[in-house]
Amino acid sequence: MNALAKTSALMSVTLGVLLLMACRTPPEPAEAPAVLTNPSAESRLELRRVVSGALHRDSVTLADDALTRESVLIIERARARDPNGQLLNGRELDKPEHFHLVKEGERCVLVRERTGERWTLASATCAPK
Repeated sequence: MNALAKTSALMSVTLGVLLLMACRTPPEPAEAPAVLTNPSAESRLELRRVVSGALHRDSVTLADDALTRESVLIIERARARDPNGQLLNGRELDKPEHFHLVKEGERCVLVRERTGERWTLASATCAPK
């Protein structure tokens, strides 16, 4: 094979590789730790509903600024107390649940760390932290 034929073959292979790379599916958007921006009553309600459902509880109490400064949300089980406010039992053996908020493309996604379960928060806006 002469030099011109080798150069032509090499250019054809290179062009083919470039075309294959251009046709591949774009990668999934990377996710980044995020915080809520401009939380509304609707987005707070959705966050409470998602966390309550994840924990199979009727309701949970969340601060109005939950996930607005930190991307991590830690939920502890309410400790039972008597009418005088004294704890009914000794040590609390239940571990708190950890959730974290990520921005995935344009979506705000709440992730339960222990299980990897994910919920898209449709009414929330967020920004990378």
